[in-house]
Amino acid sequence: MSGLTHATSPPIDLRRLRDDVRGAVLTPGDAGYDEARAVFNAAVDRRPAVVVRPAGAADVAAVLTHAREQGAGVAIRSGGHSFAAHGVADGAVLLDMRSMGAVEIDPDARVGRAQGGATAGDYTAAADAHGLATGFSDHPGVGIAGLTVGGGIGYLVREHGLTVDSLLGAEVVTPDGEIRAVDAEREPDLFWALRGGGGNFGVVTELRFRLHPIGSVYGGFLVLPLDAEILAGFAEYAAAAPEALSMIGRAVPAPPVPFIPAQHHGELVLIVALVYDGDAEAGREALAPVRALAEPIADLVRETTYASMFAEEGGPERAAVAMRTAFADTIDAEAIVEGVRTATTPFKAAEIRALGGAMARVPADTTAFAFRDSRYMVSLGAMSFGPESDVEALEASATERAAAAGLDGRPGYVNYMGAPQPVEAAYPPATLARLAEVKRRYDPDNVLRFNHNVAPGAA
Repeated sequence: MSGLTHATSPPIDLRRLRDDVRGAVLTPGDAGYDEARAVFNAAVDRRPAVVVRPAGAADVAAVLTHAREQGAGVAIRSGGHSFAAHGVADGAVLLDMRSMGAVEIDPDARVGRAQGGATAGDYTAAADAHGLATGFSDHPGVGIAGLTVGGGIGYLVREHGLTVDSLLGAEVVTPDGEIRAVDAEREPDLFWALRGGGGNFGVVTELRFRLHPIGSVYGGFLVLPLDAEILAGFAEYAAAAPEALSMIGRAVPAPPVPFIPAQHHGELVLIVALVYDGDAEAGREALAPVRALAEPIADLVRETTYASMFAEEGGPERAAVAMRTAFADTIDAEAIVEGVRTATTPFKAAEIRALGGAMARVPADTTAFAFRDSRYMVSLGAMSFGPESDVEALEASATERAAAAGLDGRPGYVNYMGAPQPVEAAYPPATLARLAEVKRRYDPDNVLRFNHNVAPGAA
């Protein structure tokens, strides 16, 4: 398989590193090394110089101190779901944060704490047991630290805003080796940058979130036949629906899964993943305009728990993937459907997430995530699940489809951006300039450079 390239990093003194950390230190050939470097995007095959599975914030501080002193770069793996595969880098020090995955829920204070390697599924299950939730993504395996520092768009985005809108504070280890308590009162500039600026400023070892009451929900999956009229109708209603209803529409060839009748496998369909925070009767009423678009091929929407929406999925653990993402106020449904219809890659998908609501009511300069007035986030993916993948063909397909849909050059969501998309696409100029200043203060040597990198600003 041809792999995406990635910058390398100078070597690090392993003897000194092992002396200073309590967690596991793995090098090529050690058990666990290959598993740690295998992120979701199988288009990459990068070999870090060393993998550290930290036992606590002190280990993270030691790693960053060694890396800064020796000129090495540090890659941070939270869940490994970055489409740009930022969780691993050739020759770098890889911090595999999954060794720190504890979650603690305080139902009385309505505050959730999670270490830097916790996943959306684990946190959501723990909170749901108390009738509470924080809005994360829609996949159980996503690392919530990586998700949060990019903004966090998920099932509750229209009702409760982005994940960062529920972030109360964090413990962050900066490249100078300092363990910092960060919130709106303590180090407010760093707190601002963490909420959308990506992994540019420090390693998050603990997060503290506001929890929102949630009871049973009306949620699941609705599968409709796909054409431009149906997709346009879905997009229009999704952006105008009650804020308690968040929907994700995925235009794909129907996969061979049990809940889709066999005669429809391979046909173009619209799979709508949705959560309505409320009782089933109100949910059915809210969803009625979507059901009316066409006779459903499959209808798995029911009254359920919120945590059930994060149940383990049966899809592949890894796939070679190319992704383009953009915020948009209008949808070119014909171009999107035609792109899915004609793309020759092994698997192709278009995803439309309706935004607005609580996300849009937060002033744009409150956080580093700035594109709050967008109606939609549109993502175009090309994938291959085989052992050999033509990565160049996947990238070309995603690029061509983005251009055809009028999304080329538009601002995008940093958590979904593919490797070729520049950091300038993730932030308005004023936001990027402020991020560069924060970067200069906390990481002037750019130790944390394996990301959509914000270069340190001039003093």
